[in-house]
Amino acid sequence: MAETTQTWLTREAYDRLSAELEQLSGAGRKEIAARIEAAREEGDLKENGGYHAAKDEQGKMEARIRDLQELLKHAVVGEAPKAHGVVEIGTVVTADILGDEERFLLGNRELADGSELEVYSAESPLGAAILGLAVGDETSYAAPNGNRITVKILAVDTYAV
Repeated sequence: MAETTQTWLTREAYDRLSAELEQLSGAGRKEIAARIEAAREEGDLKENGGYHAAKDEQGKMEARIRDLQELLKHAVVGEAPKAHGVVEIGTVVTADILGDEERFLLGNRELADGSELEVYSAESPLGAAILGLAVGDETSYAAPNGNRITVKILAVDTYAV
């Protein structure tokens, strides 16, 4: 199993994800179980599309429940870290990436739900390369295709919901 890391979340994001987990693990499980049972009663399971679709949906829902449980178990809830010119988890970074200026949040994609910001995790190749860098610093990292990507940190801002 992969090493678990702490994830910073705002109170709003934590509460939203907790509510989703509660709904999925309670009413969601009951609803999907009822759909599976109803489809099962239709007869031959080999050729029962409704049954297979419901079982597939159940598998996806259970995976989401596990993901949420793991995320919330290791969540650090609080205000966004105040930016002080250094890239940290939970900050908004403006960077020159291969000549294009990009602005993104370094953190968990669940944090920026509903936001226009692109999100990169600290474990991504880009996130790992820039974590701890200061405004003005330059680096490069290997993209999944093997190409070297150059990055220059232009600004680090406090994340605002």
